[in-house]
Amino acid sequence: MSTKPYRLLVFDWDGTLMDSANKISSCFQAAARDCGLPVPERKLVEIQIGLSLEKAWVNIFRALDVPDNAALVERVTHRYRDYFLDIDQTPMPLYEDVVEGIQQLDQSGYLLAIATGKARRGLQRALLETELEKNFVYSRCVDEAYSKPHPKMLLDILDYCGCEPEQALMIGDTSYDMEMAANAGVDGLAVTYGVHPESQLRPLASRGCVASFSAVMDFFDSNEKPRLFEAKPG
Repeated sequence: MSTKPYRLLVFDWDGTLMDSANKISSCFQAAARDCGLPVPERKLVEIQIGLSLEKAWVNIFRALDVPDNAALVERVTHRYRDYFLDIDQTPMPLYEDVVEGIQQLDQSGYLLAIATGKARRGLQRALLETELEKNFVYSRCVDEAYSKPHPKMLLDILDYCGCEPEQALMIGDTSYDMEMAANAGVDGLAVTYGVHPESQLRPLASRGCVASFSAVMDFFDSNEKPRLFEAKPG
C-alpha cells in the first residue's frame, strides 16, 4: 500500500497501459526486412521498447554487428512508422482493468500524465481510439524531449502540473522508466506484465513491483486521499 499522498501519477504507455509488444516487434522486423537488414529476433526488439526509435535501432544494429549511420537509421525508422501507423494491423488491446482503473484514479482526484517513448502522432491516435484522452492532464512524447532514461519528460510534466518530485509516482514496465524516475527524483512503481522481467526491474523500482493493473490499483490505500488542486492545469 502507498504510504504517502502522491498528487501526480505518471504512466508509461506501451507495456504498461497497452499491450503493444506484438505489434512493435512485428513492425521492427518488417522494417528491417524491407531495408535489406538482418531481421532482429523478438527478444532483441522487446528490450528496446521504451526508447526512442532512433536509439532502439542503433542498439539493434550494434547487437547484430550492422554498421549504422544517420541515413540508415532515418530510413529504417521511417519504414517502421509506415508499418506501425498504416500497414500492420496487429491488435493492441489495453491491459485488463486499465480503463476502469484510470477512470477511478482520475475521479479520485489524482493528476494523471503520460511519459512515453511513442511519438506524439502515435500517442494521440492511441488516446483517441481508447477514449482515455480526457483522463490525462498532460503527456510528453519522445519527439518532444530526450529519450528515456533522461529525466526531461518527467521534469516537463512536473513543471506543467506544478508538482515537486516527491509528490509524483512513475509507473512503468521497463528499466528505462525506473531509471528516468530516479534521475528526476521521482518514486517508481514497476509492473512486471510488460517487456522487462521482474529480476531487472526490482533493483530499480523504489516502490516495488506489481504483477497486474489491478495490483497497481491495490497499491493505493483506499483511505488515502490526494491533496487536490483547486483546478486541473489546462
